[in-house]
Amino acid sequence: MMTEKQNDRLLVRLQRLKAKAAAVRPDDRAQLRALLDDVGTLRDQLMRECARLDHELNRATVRVTAITAYGRSAQSVRALRRGH
Repeated sequence: MMTEKQNDRLLVRLQRLKAKAAAVRPDDRAQLRALLDDVGTLRDQLMRECARLDHELNRATVRVTAITAYGRSAQSVRALRRGH
């Protein structure tokens, strides 16, 4: 699981890559290849983090649904006990 500090590092790397991309000369193929490799690596890391967050959100949604169902069930049991 990534921490907030690790997420911040990814954003800092993204900002650095943006600055580096702005400074790369179009005719410097070696530097362009290195930049593309760095961008690909960062993209993969960001995609993994997105997938992890998506999974976490799905789990939270399931929990909320279960809690809501439990609450409704408890309300109906209380209503039956009161004779409503």
